[in-house]
Amino acid sequence: MAKREVAVVIFEGVQALDVAGPLDVFMTANGFLPEKDHYHCVLVAGSTQRLRSSNGMWMVADLSFDQAERAFHTVLVAGGPHLPSIPPDEAMSVWLRQWGVVSQRYGSICTGAFALGHAGLLDERTVTTHWLCSEQLAMQFPAARVEHDRIYARDGRLVTSAGVTAGIDLCLALVREDHGPAISLACAKALVVIAQRQGGQSQFSPLLISVRDPEAPLGKVQTYVMAHVREAFPVERLADIGGVSPRSIARLFVSELGVTPHEYVEGVRLDQARNLLESTEVALKTIAFDCGFTSPDQMRSAFQRRLNVTPQQYRGNFRTV
Repeated sequence: MAKREVAVVIFEGVQALDVAGPLDVFMTANGFLPEKDHYHCVLVAGSTQRLRSSNGMWMVADLSFDQAERAFHTVLVAGGPHLPSIPPDEAMSVWLRQWGVVSQRYGSICTGAFALGHAGLLDERTVTTHWLCSEQLAMQFPAARVEHDRIYARDGRLVTSAGVTAGIDLCLALVREDHGPAISLACAKALVVIAQRQGGQSQFSPLLISVRDPEAPLGKVQTYVMAHVREAFPVERLADIGGVSPRSIARLFVSELGVTPHEYVEGVRLDQARNLLESTEVALKTIAFDCGFTSPDQMRSAFQRRLNVTPQQYRGNFRTV
């Protein structure tokens, strides 16, 4: 085995960037390392026949599962948009159980976590995946501890990343672990990415919960709050809008949307603030009051608590003007 031989598991419909991003991190690191410390990367699949990725690009594995019956330094399963919904690949599961777990570290990029789950490798482990699929991962593998907001997670030898480009973040962290922060930073600069981005992946996902039935009590409340976000909304006010009791409206929010009335209202305000931060140069103080926050400090506190970034940092990350 090469000192740091990295195996990336691929399959029909794999997300190309889940493969290329991590490989580019490791191969870029080689440019800053002595040859004896180089990473050697290989693609592993069910066969060495060419397969098509989700963007139409053809890929060919270096080794089939039968040919890759050895321990690697690092094993990573790439993700794919259909991986959460397709039947388990039993050959992949067998290989991961036999050879993935004997590597010095193993894990997944994006939805590759589902393949680990099918192989029984997520039980009682802290993991993450793409924010769009994190609830499904938690329901499908209830013994796993799914962190919905993490860019990447480390639990012993198991490493998992959030969606797509988060695989780059994870692999930069692995390079930092292997060779120190200077090499990791040099890789990040060469790839023109952030060496360690701030905030979790919730800053990429919408907080608003869509209106299900605008004529139902809960739908009436949702519609009104989104149109009048500057108003104050104690639970009694929400109950009046919905035409039900305060106890009933609170129960409806929790049972149907999984949030309290306060959490829903704050989510509406945060999403409207995010839209303004992304698309305008309006001052933070104005945005705070226009979105129903009592002060810029209250808005800043909500951003840091819910998204783990400040409004200024969010604007710097996502501004389109």
